[in-house]
Amino acid sequence: MNWGSAGEFFAMGGYGLYVWGSFGVTAAALLIEVVLVRQRFASARRSLRRELAADRDTQD
Repeated sequence: MNWGSAGEFFAMGGYGLYVWGSFGVTAAALLIEVVLVRQRFASARRSLRRELAADRDTQD
């Protein structure tokens, strides 16, 4: 496609809201996924550290 201006590019021939909305929702979903994965990873590490500390305490 050939756009004459930035406004025409962002309008995407009348489908701009759908196109850019889809990009926005996808970017938000990816960002949320990264945040949730980091939280789960940190939680798993804390849990493993607690288990390791408990094992050390029972071995003494």
